[in-house]
Amino acid sequence: MKKAMVWVGVMAAWPAMAQSVVGTWQQTDRKTCFQSQMKESDTEKELESIMGSNSQSTVAKLIVFKKDGSGQEGIFLAGKKKGSDLNGFQYKVIGQELQLTDKKSGMITQRFIIDELTENALKIHDAVKDCETRTFVRAK
Repeated sequence: MKKAMVWVGVMAAWPAMAQSVVGTWQQTDRKTCFQSQMKESDTEKELESIMGSNSQSTVAKLIVFKKDGSGQEGIFLAGKKKGSDLNGFQYKVIGQELQLTDKKSGMITQRFIIDELTENALKIHDAVKDCETRTFVRAK
C-alpha cells in the first residue's frame, strides 16, 4: 500500500516538473517593490481600466529561452522581425531557480524564483526581492 501511495505522489508532482521555460514568452505584467506595496484607490482603478481599454499597444517585451541554454530579451514592434535593445544571455534552471548569466564571463547576472510554470504561463520573482514580480504568457 505504501508503494502505491508513493507512486501517486510522484505522478501528482510530474506535471509541474514536465514544463519547460524553452520558448518565446511575452511579458504581460511587471511590478517593482514600490508598485507591489502601493495601494490604488477605487478612482485610480476605474481610471486605469477606462484609459487602458482605449489604447492599443503594438509593442511587446519578449524573452526567448532556447534549448541550447541561450536566450535574449528585448522589445519588439508589431510587424518587425528584429527587436530593439536586445540583450543576450545564457540561462540555467536549477530546481525552482532561473539563473541568467553573462555570455562571456559566465557570471550570474540575475536570479529569479519560478512561482508558476504551466504550458501557457510563467510567473517569476526576483530571488533577492520577493516583491519584484514578472508575469509572462507563451507567445510561441
